[in-house]
Amino acid sequence: MTLIEHLYELRNRLAISLIAVAVMTVVGYIWYGTPYFGGPTLGDLLKEPYCALPGTVRPMVNAGGTCTLFGTGALDQFSLRLRVGIAAGVVLSCPIWFYQLWAFITPGLYTKERRFALGFVASAAALFLAGAAMAYWVVQQALYFLLSVSSEVQTTLLSGESYFGLLIALLLIFGVSFELPLLVVMLNRVGVVSYDRLRRWRRGLIFGLFVFAAVATPGGDPISMTALALTLTVLFEFSIQIARVHDRRKARQRAAEGWDSWDPDQPSPMDPTASPLEKPEPLDAGANGTTPPRYDDAT
Repeated sequence: MTLIEHLYELRNRLAISLIAVAVMTVVGYIWYGTPYFGGPTLGDLLKEPYCALPGTVRPMVNAGGTCTLFGTGALDQFSLRLRVGIAAGVVLSCPIWFYQLWAFITPGLYTKERRFALGFVASAAALFLAGAAMAYWVVQQALYFLLSVSSEVQTTLLSGESYFGLLIALLLIFGVSFELPLLVVMLNRVGVVSYDRLRRWRRGLIFGLFVFAAVATPGGDPISMTALALTLTVLFEFSIQIARVHDRRKARQRAAEGWDSWDPDQPSPMDPTASPLEKPEPLDAGANGTTPPRYDDAT
């Protein structure tokens, strides 16, 4: 493919991803206030961690005894519902845009590496959803710490904007961060990083994970920071062990084929005979019978 053709493909992949996010955003916007298949609404599901807090740190209860949040502006409810719908669209459409990402990268890989397409998409979507689920559990523990640290002195009237902003940020940060082991495994598969290098860098990388967790978590509380750092450390160690197994299998294969026993000062024992080239496919003629021009990387 030429450079122009790569740009056209990138445009098409981005368009498909954006359309998928837009469609799922509409689904999330409707789901925010309308239950699907007899289940809870998205709004009730997302505010459940806040409503599960004890009444001593959650004073916002309306006259009907229903758990609710606080708002001050006329557009707060609409903007909040739209933001939640967009976040839901990104999460629900993650298998589609993960596949589009992999499909764009695939032409640059060998045939034996393309077979990991299905595993990459499934693993990426599962890790993203696992990170979002982890954040959903952590947000309740973080809120309890933040709202009860001085509850005998003041009572916090938590607005829907601040609560859902914290929740959405945690969902996205945890979801993206959980892609770390998949990134390490893929870099090891293509030969960018080896197990020995990861093993030597283990302490520094784990320290970097704790620094990243301290900076990335929006709440500033030690619970979400520690939960993210410890979970990433476990996932990173798991990816290192996968790299270890892969490198050992690769080393046994190289030893069986005799690659490491070759003398670099001697001619290669590989067959230097050139293989025949395949004939290029003919270009389709245009509407007037002329051949359309092709563009190379320079033009």
